[in-house]
Amino acid sequence: MDPATWKVFIDAAEFGSLSKVAVTHGTSQPQISRLINDLEQECGGRLFRRTGRGVLLTELGERIAPRIRAWLASTEELANDIRTAAGTPIGQVRIGSLPSTAYPLLTTVFMRLKREFPLVQMAVREGQGAQLETWLDDGSVDLAILFRISPTPRNGDVYLFEAPTYLVSAVGDPLTAKPTVEFSALENLPLVLFCRPSAWRNHLEQVADEQRVTLNVALEADSLSMQTNIVAAGGVYALLGPDAIANASRTLRLQSARLVAPIVNRHVALAMSPRGKTTLACRTVMQLIRDVARSGGQRPAPA
Repeated sequence: MDPATWKVFIDAAEFGSLSKVAVTHGTSQPQISRLINDLEQECGGRLFRRTGRGVLLTELGERIAPRIRAWLASTEELANDIRTAAGTPIGQVRIGSLPSTAYPLLTTVFMRLKREFPLVQMAVREGQGAQLETWLDDGSVDLAILFRISPTPRNGDVYLFEAPTYLVSAVGDPLTAKPTVEFSALENLPLVLFCRPSAWRNHLEQVADEQRVTLNVALEADSLSMQTNIVAAGGVYALLGPDAIANASRTLRLQSARLVAPIVNRHVALAMSPRGKTTLACRTVMQLIRDVARSGGQRPAPA
């Protein structure tokens, strides 16, 4: 029962092609065919049916595949546990991220991991507030980088940095020509905002009620790309943080002014799933995220 050989079996079942398996394992197709034949002799029956397009599992192959997958997973977990016990971070860390923080924060973390902890892999999924909360709650991700409104961290959150809010427009718009713009200027201004449910949108509407300002939601869109492209076309405005604006400004002509009177800030937070395992790999990634966020210093105001 050699795990490496049975990994070839699982890959062949998933790819449906021995040539693709050969490329993945850096060997030749005849060598993969010989390994499969050896496995079939050990099992006493055919594991695959050869077709014109590749290979398909036989009834015997279908029957044993789930048990082989489970065995390989437990074998890998045991190997990871042994290395972790020796103080070596290893394994996959699943991260949910706001689109605005995926770059440059998580790309920088990835480069650090690749250089300093090559046995740790990152799996990053992008989403907005409510979706990230759901992923945290059901354990789909181990960590999430998301916005928080509360001035103090809760439930083990770590605040990475504070993000001011900017009114974003197309270039040349007189409303955002100065460095700041008062919240009262949002009165009936056509805005593109994130869809409900959204803690951020709830907070904006609460501030608007306190300031007796009517928010005119011209469009709801969770896609940052859609928001910024519509804003760049003119006539519609968005309320975004500096990272989102900086990323969009690489390809779009945008102009922004910081929202004041009152100032509306959010905290970019690192949260951990209550269902996640606090592995050494997870703790290592958390520390790297904190280090990279801290080394970034104060983010420059968008143009």
